[in-house]
Amino acid sequence: MMPHLVTVRGRRSDGRRLRLYVPVLPVLLVLSPLLPLAVAAGLVACLATRVSPVGALRGTGRLLWALPGTRFEIEQGRTALLISVR
Repeated sequence: MMPHLVTVRGRRSDGRRLRLYVPVLPVLLVLSPLLPLAVAAGLVACLATRVSPVGALRGTGRLLWALPGTRFEIEQGRTALLISVR
């Protein structure tokens, strides 16, 4: 299942909290004109490193299907960032 919403929560260095809700589908529609460029760059990278393009595509698909329910936490100094994918 494709993720529908990405929640980004952060704590700034001054202690204020920041929460962003990013809907995935509208972002994909806005960035879709860049898709052919990304595919071409990925194909060139696969050929330059002698990686199977089909295998790379399969790995990317598995990564995207595994994303729902994932949480990333990053802390550096007094700044913290939590990203959760629903």
